[in-house]
Amino acid sequence: MANGLLDAIGDTSMVQLRRLVPPDCARIFVKLEWENPTGSMKDRAAQAMISRAEADGRLRPGDTVVEYTGGSTGISLAFICIAKGYRLRIVSSDAFSRDKLNQMVALGAELTLVPSEGGRTTRKLILDMIEVARGLCAEPHTFWTDQLNNSDSVTGYFPLAEEIWVQMQGKVDGFVQCVGTGASSRGVATVLRRRNPKIRLAVVEPAESAVLSGGAAGPHKIEGVGIGYPPPLWDANLADEVLAVGTEEAKAMTRRLAREEGLFAGTSSGANVVAAIRLGQKLGPAANVATLMVDSGMKYLSTNVFAAGPSQS
Repeated sequence: MANGLLDAIGDTSMVQLRRLVPPDCARIFVKLEWENPTGSMKDRAAQAMISRAEADGRLRPGDTVVEYTGGSTGISLAFICIAKGYRLRIVSSDAFSRDKLNQMVALGAELTLVPSEGGRTTRKLILDMIEVARGLCAEPHTFWTDQLNNSDSVTGYFPLAEEIWVQMQGKVDGFVQCVGTGASSRGVATVLRRRNPKIRLAVVEPAESAVLSGGAAGPHKIEGVGIGYPPPLWDANLADEVLAVGTEEAKAMTRRLAREEGLFAGTSSGANVVAAIRLGQKLGPAANVATLMVDSGMKYLSTNVFAAGPSQS
């Protein structure tokens, strides 16, 4: 039983996909990270960034926390700040779902919105959001979590990797995860590689902005990933391969997860499953591949991912 708000983070369930996986594919297991208190894996990173800053004196009682975010990190920080009593100022954008923005406000975050180019994630948008956050940090008694550069967030995913290892009884042949900040893929890969150096690790990026694969940056609609340049926390040495998944392909898989598996997730989770099946087909039906349901589909009800109608786009 959890004794406090923060004790509810982690120990999420893992289930095997039953209907989406083709016969020539490895068994695919997904970690239900929406079971964390705010509905995403970002609770783990937010807790690590705040607790480590408190421990070394960067964050003190009465300070204000500042961050730029597409939504989930901001929601998680709002949750942590409620538990610990900090004011939170968030820089976000209309490029991200209204559900996420509303959830941040509901949890007490003070929101500043930066306009996007047609509601899409671009390199310019991310850089503009960072500069606005930098300006807010000029005020005294402010701590900027700065998630793209904060290696504390990587440690927040070490327990996630240990959970995967235990839940799969050490029978992990592959792991797949989208790259946003790069913290989750790096944190999980670091621990799994210590457990078994032979595990195949694949990371996922939007096909429209496949910069990790050597392509050009471009706009896309897979929220929370693909910032348009290699994130500072990205460690190319940890990944065996980079898999590019298009926005429409990710959306289609997200809908299939809901309708065929009963798993109501966000678009990056759909991209994860597309890539996990690709890796699973390479490894074969005797193998086991793990990936993440990064967040809940409840965060995307205001978008067109689950919209009714014939186009479904």
